[in-house]
Amino acid sequence: MKLLFVVPYPEGEAASQRFRVEQFLPLLQAKGVKYKVAPFWDAWCWRVLYKPGNLFTKAEGLVSGYAKRLFLLLQLPFYTHVFVHREASPLGPPWFEWLAAKVFRKKLIYDFDDAIWLPNTTEGNEIAAKLKWTQKVKYICSWSYKVSCGNKFLQQYALRRNQASVFLPTTVDINHYNTLKNQHTEEIVIGWIGSHSTIPYLKLIEPVLQQLEQKYSFRFVVIADQKPELKLRSLEYIPWKKETEIDSLLQLNIGVMPLPDTEWARGKCAFKALQYMALGIPAVVSAVGANTEAVPNKVVGYTCNTQKGWYERLEQLIQDESLRERLGAEGRNWVQAHYSVDAHASAFLNLFT
Repeated sequence: MKLLFVVPYPEGEAASQRFRVEQFLPLLQAKGVKYKVAPFWDAWCWRVLYKPGNLFTKAEGLVSGYAKRLFLLLQLPFYTHVFVHREASPLGPPWFEWLAAKVFRKKLIYDFDDAIWLPNTTEGNEIAAKLKWTQKVKYICSWSYKVSCGNKFLQQYALRRNQASVFLPTTVDINHYNTLKNQHTEEIVIGWIGSHSTIPYLKLIEPVLQQLEQKYSFRFVVIADQKPELKLRSLEYIPWKKETEIDSLLQLNIGVMPLPDTEWARGKCAFKALQYMALGIPAVVSAVGANTEAVPNKVVGYTCNTQKGWYERLEQLIQDESLRERLGAEGRNWVQAHYSVDAHASAFLNLFT
């Protein structure tokens, strides 16, 4: 068995790829399985891809990515399985996946962790969104040997195209997230981690945080690749870096994950909440999609449906150190049992059987 991982991003750079693909690779190494990871984007282009301008660099990176995919076709005969995370190429039809499955007759494993069959147009990606060919998801599912889905909402979509579609949640390596948050601190820090694409969701709880600021002293920390535009005097921005991600998270006493109740949001895999809980940080999340399964309400954190609910739960945690400690410890145990690499190692390896 020899595996080819066809991924969008440079290794170590993107959360979905790091936690759905890269952190499982040591399992293959331990079993002596040979594999190759083949990103579409080069690191030099990835650094500017979501920044304004740099059009020539982005165009050069796009051409380079397609050239690498064409060269990769020549290597397909040497692999038994082709694992595609999200998509082989960012624009146009799924030509690489079709050739791999139908012409080269490789066992195609397709993995996704968002509702990527839906258009997700923002002000910054209007042109690219029109070229993404989102309908390719259903075709790739139907051509695949197996489909790996990040939550049960995604699995239900995939099952309509392929009965070999399995639920494999995004997982946390407990051995790496090996520190439990000390909740006995002089100041309270509420926080959020994410990327530019999900920063707008923070607007959903901005009024709640403004109301809490009138009564309590705390910091609201945002760990991201872009500074948010929030009218909060408590706001503190920490640029995300892989090397400092856990240290930054350990500043938090409480972690939040607001989501709108939309079909796109129901495709989210609750990973922010899992990161918080793995470090003993209680999570307060919107009662949307996978959040309701990943965060059992009142056991490891809280799920909220209303602004009033958000306010009351955050106020409760601000005031009660022992509650933060109890929920944090339960959250750590919950992640270890249900959302850790160890808990799903066999499910990942079974994708290739």
